[in-house]
Amino acid sequence: MRKPQLSFFLAGFLAGIFLLLASATSFTLDRQPNSDYHVRREALAEKAGGVIVLFAPMESEGPNDLYGFRQEDNFYYLSGLTEPGAALLIAPDAEGKADKPAHSYTEILFLPARNLTQEKWTGPKLGPENPEAPKITGFDHVEDMAKLPEEVIKLVSSGAHPPIYTDVASHDQSSASAEPLEFLKDVNSFLIFLDVKPMIESLRTTKDAGELALIRKAVDASVAAHFAAFKAVKPEVNEREISALLQYEWGKRGCERPAYAPIVGSGYYSTVLHYSDDDKVMKSGEVVVIDAAGEYSMYASDITRTLPINGHFTARQREIYDIVLGAQQAAEAAFKSGKSNMKHEDPDSLYEVARNYINTHGKDSHGDTLGKYFIHGLGHPVGLNVHDSTDHSVPLGPGQVFTIEPGIYIPEENLGVRIEDDYYVDQDGKLIKLSAALPSKAEDVERLMAGK
Repeated sequence: MRKPQLSFFLAGFLAGIFLLLASATSFTLDRQPNSDYHVRREALAEKAGGVIVLFAPMESEGPNDLYGFRQEDNFYYLSGLTEPGAALLIAPDAEGKADKPAHSYTEILFLPARNLTQEKWTGPKLGPENPEAPKITGFDHVEDMAKLPEEVIKLVSSGAHPPIYTDVASHDQSSASAEPLEFLKDVNSFLIFLDVKPMIESLRTTKDAGELALIRKAVDASVAAHFAAFKAVKPEVNEREISALLQYEWGKRGCERPAYAPIVGSGYYSTVLHYSDDDKVMKSGEVVVIDAAGEYSMYASDITRTLPINGHFTARQREIYDIVLGAQQAAEAAFKSGKSNMKHEDPDSLYEVARNYINTHGKDSHGDTLGKYFIHGLGHPVGLNVHDSTDHSVPLGPGQVFTIEPGIYIPEENLGVRIEDDYYVDQDGKLIKLSAALPSKAEDVERLMAGK
């Protein structure tokens, strides 16, 4: 009589272990509450006014094999899930019509069937058969991927040309949804696909409190890494050593990967914007531009500092450095919530403020103004991506996170300077420098490099 009881106990114990493994697999990051993602899905459904279908990339299609699978930004924004090969279906309330029944707000997460052989290599996955899957993921319903076509057809009209909002591939980007959605045309040849990305970009423009908390953690870890670099930069040290140190420092503070390829460019390469070899030996008398930051739980940061390799700026280096810092401070001072932007040739442009400052302070060796050496934009949004999706028609205002990063690059002088910080606009419209803990004044940089 005891054997059945023991089997029942073991079955329950194993089920509990599986649930723990599945939960750990789904939520390996510092994740926001399920309710935050649910609110985003409802907001998108209301904005679209129609059926939305999105697919996550397959594990083999991840964009960064070096650091393992990384979920696609929009899919993560709406789900908070890192499961590869999943799909989501969202639809708003709809009134009944002659050719279409009424339905209430609908959200379904579709998970692929578990592949136990593959899981020996990739680890346990959350499967659709798990009765706890809705509670774990926060979706109203969780189904097997094989049920997706019939669920979509239930929600779309059969009499017209029903649109499905999805991740339509652009000319320079791929889409995880393009190929999987092709089979739906076999079910209903009248289906048309419209791009949902602009709607999601509109939602992602403003960060909620949970997102801001994650960005702060990314920034704080990256600031600590830059502090370590301040102490490690010395003549005859290889750039790669500094890059490795940065990644170690933010990694031990919880960042899962760099937010972008680290840039540690010294001498002439301080003037090369996207230099990524990081393999030169740093020389006394030159500067090094360190543009490097970590990604914490999918959220990016972006910080740049320029250091004198021997710990002391020359007079010319200090002149250019102070002009760049002055341009950043001028842009900060000119900021007006709900009005300022980063556009060129706009009366409310912070870019124009910074460029005008550079053009009215200092000259090159030929006596010309320095504006022509400021060769990139002043800043960009930061969020799930280091150059985050956003609605560029919206002025900078509450809830937005972005960089301010003026720079001057003079190749003939082997002198490049960039200073970049992350900023947030609070609910009162105040500009907050998230990376303010990392000094940027030249005298403070020299003091820290001296270990004081």
